[in-house]
Amino acid sequence: MSETPQHLRAAHEPEHPGTRARAEVDLAALRANVRALRARVEPSGARVMGIVKADAYGHGAVPCARAALEAGAAWLGTATPYEALALRAAGIDAPLLCWLWTPGGPFRAAVEADVDIAVSGLWALDEVVEAARAAGRPARVQLKADTGLGRNGCLAGDWPRLVGEALKAQADDHVRVTGLWSHFACADEPGHPSIGAQLARFHDMLEYAEKAGVEPEVRHMANSPATLTLPETHFDLVRTGVAMYGISPSPELGVPADFGLRPVMRLTASVASVKQAPPGLGVSYGHHYVTDRETNLALVPLGYADGVPRHASGSGPVLLGGAVRTVAGRIAMDQFVLDLGDDTVEPGARAVLFGPGDDGEPTAEDWARAAGTIAYEIVTRVGARVPRVHLHERG
Repeated sequence: MSETPQHLRAAHEPEHPGTRARAEVDLAALRANVRALRARVEPSGARVMGIVKADAYGHGAVPCARAALEAGAAWLGTATPYEALALRAAGIDAPLLCWLWTPGGPFRAAVEADVDIAVSGLWALDEVVEAARAAGRPARVQLKADTGLGRNGCLAGDWPRLVGEALKAQADDHVRVTGLWSHFACADEPGHPSIGAQLARFHDMLEYAEKAGVEPEVRHMANSPATLTLPETHFDLVRTGVAMYGISPSPELGVPADFGLRPVMRLTASVASVKQAPPGLGVSYGHHYVTDRETNLALVPLGYADGVPRHASGSGPVLLGGAVRTVAGRIAMDQFVLDLGDDTVEPGARAVLFGPGDDGEPTAEDWARAAGTIAYEIVTRVGARVPRVHLHERG
């Protein structure tokens, strides 16, 4: 049998984690964050659901899920069913909720994998019942209430019918109603009037469902900001997403250290080239940056195809050569330039886009400000061609 040519093999192999770029993921920091979050909710008796949707916010779903469970998370949560099924395929058997379904989704596979399925309307309940019949076992379902976010979830006017139909399906042994839950719209804005209104509506919808006969294993509403600041919202579970990765859900609430949290990801790249440039040289597309003196330019081989936001052109901060520099000109698909002035570095020097900030490097929040977005997006958008290097995999 002939071997595959080297150039064809290379096209399908991941980059070596020490070459162009890497996203280091500190699983020890993630475990410490989970323990800090558990300590915060312990007085209310709530447990932690670690949210690992979107490949664990870009950090790597399976390693992060395992680390969260090792640190005492009681549940895991994903958005899409295929995210949930991938965890099951990796051998993770912890309680697991999946909430973003569309008609024709893999309901039977989820039933057979013992995934809790969020149900927001009758169409979904019908498909779950059909899947349960086909699987020959009852489905675990959690009814989601729309208390004012206006996305998924069942509105108060439709709640009695959904609860009634779910209880009928439970009586027929097609489902087990395991949970009742909702989601905040503005928990990251302290004092927003919708917070109290949503909480009151959730209490009303809980009361209706429980009086009708629902006996949920878990009731939950708190996302990361509510976990950190609203103990009255903790119920039986809190759903910690971005906080688990050491990112504050809102600068208004405080920086990560204020909550005993530490950022988990550090994004770095190896400088591809350094050259001395004359004054008047246009840099990158559109020449939005032109050198005003003789200077040294360093090329960093990361771009918007890797998740570096193009909106941060001319403003994104990077630690290189002992100082924080600002992106010079436009961020391109695969690369951007830093103006080092009189400083210089050798090709191969590590540029740090963001990290915990221990060594003076920018944080994901710094990049969020530069791009006019939120830190959630900065870490989540780091692309698949940037290798994740998981540190401290053994707890």
